[in-house]
Amino acid sequence: MQKRNILKTASTVLLVAIMAIGMAGSGFAANTGPINVVWYPNESSNTHSDIRAEVGRLIEQATGRKVEHKLTTDYTIAIESIASGAADIAMAMGAVGYIEAKNRNPRVNVMFVNGDKNGKLDEAKYFSWICVNMGDADKYKSGGTYAIDNIKGKKMSFVSNSSTSGFRVPTAAIISHFAGDKLSEDDLLPDGKFFQEVFFGGSHQGSAVNLVSGNVDVAAFDDVDLLAYIELKSGQENTVGAVYVVKKGADAPFDQHTGKEFVIISCTPVFNGPNVYNPKNLSDAEIEAICSLFTSNEVANNKILFFDASVEGAVGLYKTSSSKGYVRVDDSWYDPYR
Repeated sequence: MQKRNILKTASTVLLVAIMAIGMAGSGFAANTGPINVVWYPNESSNTHSDIRAEVGRLIEQATGRKVEHKLTTDYTIAIESIASGAADIAMAMGAVGYIEAKNRNPRVNVMFVNGDKNGKLDEAKYFSWICVNMGDADKYKSGGTYAIDNIKGKKMSFVSNSSTSGFRVPTAAIISHFAGDKLSEDDLLPDGKFFQEVFFGGSHQGSAVNLVSGNVDVAAFDDVDLLAYIELKSGQENTVGAVYVVKKGADAPFDQHTGKEFVIISCTPVFNGPNVYNPKNLSDAEIEAICSLFTSNEVANNKILFFDASVEGAVGLYKTSSSKGYVRVDDSWYDPYR
């Protein structure tokens, strides 16, 4: 009898040990602390608080773990946070920032991106703009249309030198356009020879405010990070010559600049930005659960993340007219930016 009890006890201990190993393998018991989500300065504003809260709610739904948000005022902080593992997830990064983080830590990887209007990757792009104030627009006309021919010697604003659409793409466009000047990226920096002065807005909103406030003559920023603050006045969206206006009721930092107009003089498509993870504090099972939920129809129909701009007063992260749901993607999708 005693021998049977001993065997029964040993079997129970072994079963518990096997179950513990299995739970650790699933990942849902391995890490019980909060999942830290870091955001670029563009999405760290009060305007995006509902979006951040919704992303946090979905991650909690997928994993059962609480979410804490890390807001930033500098691209470098966000990039370093995800590279070091101080943050577990970085939402809405740019390609360049993601590549910088992965170069620092090869374990960093992409989960998904917002797809195109059909929920595919075929046209999963946003746009890098170079813009000027409408009052000065005639200075930048060339042959009846707008061009960047006359930006040399002007005051210029970029976003951050780690920004894809707010620095790397527009500087590449400028270097290509002025090929005869044999420019390098350094020539377009504050101590360079091309511009009179160069400013960094720190965010796409900051770069746009540099323009509409009159601090600079020309500015680079993207379309998607300005969605909550501007509206199309004339022309076709995301084309040279399109005129946008800061809309009434725009939140800070645009609340002092409502009614200001600017025009696109250069427009370049950019691959949609990656949503990234560092597996330091995330299990494979948790990463899969997050990816499965975010790429589901449930999230594609989420009105906070994907909104119908034709509905009066509707706001969100991405317009359904250009982006419908998240799509899985792997690291190689960003090879063109390497």
